[in-house]
Amino acid sequence: MSADQIIDWLQAALRWGGPLMLVSVGEVFSERSGIINMGIEGTMLFGALAGIAISYYTGNVLWAVIGTALLGFLLGSAFAYLTVSRKTNHVVTGLMFNLAALGGTNLLFAMLSETRSERVATFPILFPASFGDIPIIGPVLFRQPVNTWIALILPFIAAWVLYRTTWGLNVRAVGDNPQSAATAGLPVIRLKYQAVILSGIFAALGGCALTLGEVGYFASGGMTAGRGFVVLAAVVVGGWDPLRTALACLVFGAADAAQLRMQTGGSVIPYQFFQMLPYLITVAALAGLVGRTKPPKTWGASYDPKDI
Repeated sequence: MSADQIIDWLQAALRWGGPLMLVSVGEVFSERSGIINMGIEGTMLFGALAGIAISYYTGNVLWAVIGTALLGFLLGSAFAYLTVSRKTNHVVTGLMFNLAALGGTNLLFAMLSETRSERVATFPILFPASFGDIPIIGPVLFRQPVNTWIALILPFIAAWVLYRTTWGLNVRAVGDNPQSAATAGLPVIRLKYQAVILSGIFAALGGCALTLGEVGYFASGGMTAGRGFVVLAAVVVGGWDPLRTALACLVFGAADAAQLRMQTGGSVIPYQFFQMLPYLITVAALAGLVGRTKPPKTWGASYDPKDI
C-alpha cells in the first residue's frame, strides 16, 4: 500500500468507526445497569432512516439529529418497559425489535420513495479546508465530519460519568447488586430505565451518523449490516469500559474500511470473503476472551423488587 492509500484507509477507519463508538457509549451504560439492549441493531436502522427523512424534508441536519434522538428515546423506552417492567428475555426482545425494524424501515422507505432521488444534507466538516492540507494528520483528522469528532470525545465523557459521578456509581451498583442498591434507597427501576433509554438514544444517533456522516442516502434491506451486533461484541471485548469499548469499535471500523478497499483491489478472491472480515475479527476477538471478562453480576437478568 502507498502512503496515500494508508492515509485514506485511516481516514475511513475513523469515519466508519465513529457511528459504532456513538452506539457503544449508550450500550455500555445499559449493560452496566444489567440490561442487554439487543435491539440496538433495529434502533440504528430506524435512526438511519429517520435521519435521512428528516434531513430531506427540513434540509437541516440539526433537526435530523433532534428528531432521531426523540425516536431513540421512544424506542429505548419501549425496550426498557419490556425488559425492566415486564421482565421479558433481553435476547428475544432484542431480536423482535431487530426483525420489526428490518421490515418497518423497508416499508417506510418504500412509502418515502421521493427521498431516493437525491442525496440529502449531511454533517458538515468541522475544520476549515486548509487544515486538511496538513501532512498526514490533516486528511485523517481534519477532513472528518463533526459527528466523528463527537464520537471521539464522547467515550471520555462517558468514562468520567461512569466512574466519577454519583449517577454512574449508582448505575454500576444497580447492575452488580440491585437488591442491595434498593435496600440502600436507590431507585433501581428508574436507573435501569435511564440507562436503557440512553442506549436507545445513542443507537438511533449512531444510525443517523451512518447515513448523514457522508453518504447522504438510505439503502433498504438492512443498511446497518449487523453493526449493532458488532457493538454488542465490542462492549464485551472492551470489558464494559467506555474507552476500551471505543477502541474496539475503532478496530472494527478499520477492518470495515479495509474490506471495502480490498474489494476494489482487483483480487481474484470473491468480494464476499472480504465482506466477512470485520465479522470474523469480531468472532475471533470474542472467542479469545471467553472466560477472561467479568460482566456486571446481574448482566442479562431480570430484577424483581420482591426478591429483596
